[in-house]
Amino acid sequence: MPRAAVVGIGSCLPARSVDNEEVVAEGRLDSSDEWIRRRTGIHRRRRAAPGTATGDLAVYAAAAAIESADAAPDFVLLATTTPDHPCPATAPAVAHRLGLPRVPALDLSAVCSGFLYALATADALVRAGACRRPLVIGADTYSTIVDPADRDTAALFGDGAGAVLLAAAADGAPGALRAADLGSDGGGAALITVAAGGSRQPDRQRLDPDAHWFRMRGRSVYGQAVRHLTDSAGRALAAAGWRAADLGAFVAHQANQRILDSVADRLGLPPAVRFGNLRELGNTAAASIPLVLADDGPQRALAPGTPTLLTAFGGGLTWASVALTWPAATPVRRTLP
Repeated sequence: MPRAAVVGIGSCLPARSVDNEEVVAEGRLDSSDEWIRRRTGIHRRRRAAPGTATGDLAVYAAAAAIESADAAPDFVLLATTTPDHPCPATAPAVAHRLGLPRVPALDLSAVCSGFLYALATADALVRAGACRRPLVIGADTYSTIVDPADRDTAALFGDGAGAVLLAAAADGAPGALRAADLGSDGGGAALITVAAGGSRQPDRQRLDPDAHWFRMRGRSVYGQAVRHLTDSAGRALAAAGWRAADLGAFVAHQANQRILDSVADRLGLPPAVRFGNLRELGNTAAASIPLVLADDGPQRALAPGTPTLLTAFGGGLTWASVALTWPAATPVRRTLP
């Protein structure tokens, strides 16, 4: 049975970089640059220009991944919390703009775990023979749903998109997926929400204008995230037949530096194998892990075939981990004005 392997990597970031002082001033927050850096590890983040949608970033990141792989996809999965419209899904429009009008395309919603859910789904499709070259995109424009006056969330999030192209490959190929662990707990759904806009609270009711903003109960999320990320990572490692000491790279969803450090410490992972971009990009939701895969740091430091663990936690609640070997692909990066 073939495995799916990452053979192309692409990314797209908005050109505008916003520092902490600008976030504080914009929302008139009772906060400071020093407090945000100390509590989150974030120094700045990218913001999409007015009129730029998630689908725009997704198209550029996907085209970059296709260029990186020099191959055309036969399935498109887009992980996002911020689709262009409630209906229809954004993925078919992305596929059309990529010149793939008849390729199956769908959106997948698992919030910040979405990219890994989509990656595991793409691997299953390859193993089942349903496709051979799925394209997996993680893209979000959280600047469109985050309340600039919300001290708990305004400084956390940035915009961006990352994508990988997979292909059927032999077990030992660089970039090959070895194992995945997925989970959810709907009992924690109220911890991370956008209350309005669905059938439970339609837009037309407008009972609470604030219900259209993203809300998160940070303190409760912290404990849940550390526990589930650690447990899920351990299960994925065991399924891959690896120990934590075997890892050459650990990439977690870029949520908060304290969460990332707590999980890595619990797994016994040294700083040398921890890779991220939180400082410069903030929390880019479903885009965060593929953006790290495309980053210069791990690309310079890691050889193809290096044992790698990816893990994420998001609203739902959802969590996911994927064990794979580091790809041989050379990333292609784009910037969107």
